[in-house]
Amino acid sequence: MIYNLYYGNMMIKINSTLKEKKMKLDGFGLFVNDMPKMIRFYRDVLGFEIKEDEDADNVYLIKDGTLFLLYERSNFEKMTSRKYEYIKGFNGHFEIALYVDSFEEVDKKYREVLSKGAVSVLEPTTEPWGQRTCFISDPEGNLIEIGSFNKPFER
Repeated sequence: MIYNLYYGNMMIKINSTLKEKKMKLDGFGLFVNDMPKMIRFYRDVLGFEIKEDEDADNVYLIKDGTLFLLYERSNFEKMTSRKYEYIKGFNGHFEIALYVDSFEEVDKKYREVLSKGAVSVLEPTTEPWGQRTCFISDPEGNLIEIGSFNKPFER
């Protein structure tokens, strides 16, 4: 649609198209088998601010501006009246990426989370593209990256 906008004695033509409202990323969730173990891992090992008790059916929290959810698998299956397949061992379908400001912090956080029970997948290494990164796993095999480009986080 073309609109005529008048500014004093000058006419400006504006070509406007109605834009469809787009969906926005709200966050992400994990379907977990052992809710108490996963709550303890994300709260006690990674420092997520989980306030729910360990017997919660669902965890809903904001981590650094991103919605993070834990859903108990059996409850989700009841809700949807379906059975799902779940990977055992390391889950290579996705990663959770965490950022720290320096290469030294990557190494420090890696050692810290291993001492608290995380499983090592890749020791800290500096990649050719300039990122220092490492990978760990949560108790159910979901991959978590801790990385840095040796500068404060920018979005």
